Amino acid sequence: MAKRKRLGPVDAFAATPAPEVKSALSARPPIAVQAAEAASADAFDRVVEAMETARAEGRLVQKLPLDQIVADHLIRDRLAVDDTEMEALKESLRNRGQQTPIEVVQLAPDRFGLISGWRRLHALRALKSDSVLARLITPGTEAEAYVAMIEENEIRVGLSYYERARIVLRAEQEGVYPTRKAALQSLFANVSRAKRSKIGSFVTVVEALDDVLRFPTDLGERLGLQVAKAIEAGRGDDLRAVLDAPVVDAGQEQERLRRVIDTPDLSALPVQKMVRAKPPKPAPPRGEIDVNEAENEIRLSGPGVTEGFKAALRAWLDRSVS
Repeated sequence: MAKRKRLGPVDAFAATPAPEVKSALSARPPIAVQAAEAASADAFDRVVEAMETARAEGRLVQKLPLDQIVADHLIRDRLAVDDTEMEALKESLRNRGQQTPIEVVQLAPDRFGLISGWRRLHALRALKSDSVLARLITPGTEAEAYVAMIEENEIRVGLSYYERARIVLRAEQEGVYPTRKAALQSLFANVSRAKRSKIGSFVTVVEALDDVLRFPTDLGERLGLQVAKAIEAGRGDDLRAVLDAPVVDAGQEQERLRRVIDTPDLSALPVQKMVRAKPPKPAPPRGEIDVNEAENEIRLSGPGVTEGFKAALRAWLDRSVS
């Protein structure tokens, strides 16, 4: 039987490979290095592309400095904010922070125009915040920016008929839309046809009375439609006249509007032809006739026996005798 060779401890120096062998062992094949680098670059590009897409589509929430937001970038559709609602919003921001981002459009590298979130923006400014959470959107046109603002407010807080009508009129006046009808149909494409018609009627009210109404957002649907009808009937000047004097509240203002609506427009009544009565004919002057048959004599006396009467009588007698 062959004798087995006894193994001794491994010589550390003998076990260490030569430098060139060690370098060869530790080096990775060039193809693997290139593949790893390409995969890493591709993954990075995909992440960047996904973030850019999310940013462009308004899905990427960013923290922006509050002083870089231009609040009046668009004509706002909200005319008034209830003080109680604003205080409740500020309290919520204090306790829970900003839960819903605002929407902005980039105007310059450090300037962003507000699209929606006016109340949140002003509440954060009132709280002296330095930053705001925002989604950057890229509407294709100015008209699309207005639609985004309208839709956000319709969903979150709702607008009065007057505010809806006012933004339609202002969008037309600013040239965002070529016509009032186009503005109405685009901004409120998602509401019913009946509701769009009512908004259109309120546009008439805004156009005629916007500079004299003190409490326009309190104008209810029914009264507003009545006012629009009165304006279309030519009573705009009458309505403006009753609004010239100061009012203390919305109730007093609306009472004045109702006063005009409930008063018949006398100028619109049919005109009756005035016929001047003819003066009565004067009664013929009375006189006296004295007949003396014995003498074959007739005497006429009185104011009617004028020279003309005498001449006419003589001519008649001459014709009768002849």
